[in-house]
Amino acid sequence: MKKHILPALKLTVVMIVFFTVIYPLAVWGIAQFAPNAGKGEIIEHNGKKYYSNIGQSFTRDQYFWSRPSAVDYDASGSGGSNKGPSNEEYLTEVKARIDTFLVHNPGIDKSEIPVDLVTASGSGLDPNFSVQAAKVQVKRIAKIRGVDELKLNQLIDEQTEKPLWGIFGPEKINVLKLNIALDELM
Repeated sequence: MKKHILPALKLTVVMIVFFTVIYPLAVWGIAQFAPNAGKGEIIEHNGKKYYSNIGQSFTRDQYFWSRPSAVDYDASGSGGSNKGPSNEEYLTEVKARIDTFLVHNPGIDKSEIPVDLVTASGSGLDPNFSVQAAKVQVKRIAKIRGVDELKLNQLIDEQTEKPLWGIFGPEKINVLKLNIALDELM
């Protein structure tokens, strides 16, 4: 037993040093080459600071609504709801979101609502939604803001982020950046 304890203790000390000192310093060093030194993209708008990589709550009718959050957009508690499609409470919540969306967007059929407008992401903090999620809201925003629908669709096209290298992931739109561009459109 003595033969195994000493190597195990040495390995434990080496791993503690590696994973608490060396590895974090390596990640931090690599992050220094990223935009904003790995601190995320900070956007300042109307005297407030926002992180573009953390979902924000937009529920006012003159803005594009953001994706729901299972953690109320609290970045300190990232996580999904862990409720599946067989959970009655979850289904009731999603149905309420659908009903609310339909009330605020008359003329839209239930089948036209993209899933990302009524379900939270795995982290609960997804800052992006699909192009379809933006386009389904155009009529409401155009009517409230008195803006031509073509202009809003052009804004959506300008804000659409293409997949990485054209093949990895779907097209997406950062809701915060889209709504800031919407404010600047006026």
